[in-house]
Amino acid sequence: MNELPQQLVNGLLLGSMYGLVAIGYTMVYGIVQLINFAHGEIFMTGAFGALTVWLWLPGGTSMWLALPLMIVGAVIVAVAIAVGAERFAYRPLRNAPRLAPLITAIGLSLALQQAVWAWYPEAKSARTFPQISGGPFEIGSVTIQTGDIFLVVAAPISMAVLAYFVMKTRTGRGMQATAQDPDTAKLMGVNTDRIIVIAFALGAAFAAVGAVAYGLKYGEINFRMGFILGLKAFTAAVLGGIGNIYGAMIGGVVLGVAETLATAYIADIPGMDKFGSQSWADVWAFVLLILVLLFRPQGLLGERVADRA
Repeated sequence: MNELPQQLVNGLLLGSMYGLVAIGYTMVYGIVQLINFAHGEIFMTGAFGALTVWLWLPGGTSMWLALPLMIVGAVIVAVAIAVGAERFAYRPLRNAPRLAPLITAIGLSLALQQAVWAWYPEAKSARTFPQISGGPFEIGSVTIQTGDIFLVVAAPISMAVLAYFVMKTRTGRGMQATAQDPDTAKLMGVNTDRIIVIAFALGAAFAAVGAVAYGLKYGEINFRMGFILGLKAFTAAVLGGIGNIYGAMIGGVVLGVAETLATAYIADIPGMDKFGSQSWADVWAFVLLILVLLFRPQGLLGERVADRA
């Protein structure tokens, strides 16, 4: 029990990263009912975009100076790929049977993996990600690693910006209208194609911020990093209520805390020592998803999806 505050903080940080990526899944699905399984790879390309900026900077550049430039690089790469995917891969299939864009998303996911591997052949194992010097920092009995400081700051700021954008801006209200009833929104003068592109771009931008947080937290990135984390982010979106922006972040936090606590404490249960290792963390995440789908299939905050009836 003395470790509980530390484990809760660890889970909150991990869940915040899941939530940042889950926002992209839930925004796109809420508007066009597309499960963009390439979103995990868009997250991955953001990480390599940040690394590319770091490698282009002069040697000896301070990480505090480089970090904003790395974030910008990550966002530019992720948004460019997401917008390009929407325009050339998904838009032509918007009125096709749902299986077609789903298969396209899987194919795009594999293509992005191989493209990054071709650009960074050494990423087949892992590439070292630059780290912020200093720390760790202690607050009472809780220790926060230096790599998590960025996530502590970025996650709440990102959610505050998103909340303001959705609730207070004209484009945000257009997104709400399109998610609620796209046909009526179009009749009222909303450019739904533009709204969909913005949804893809916003989701990619948040995924890029999450990718930088991942690199700072774990110290390395690789071209397969988006697969498992993308599945967990999708799980977080379903947990919170697919199509619900705030639910995506809450679902990510719930998933992160549950995964961390399961990893930390299940091994202490008699006869369960084999199931508390880090290798079982992914399993418990999907066990939680199954339980939620069984008892509350609409998610914690309820689904918000466009009506296609």
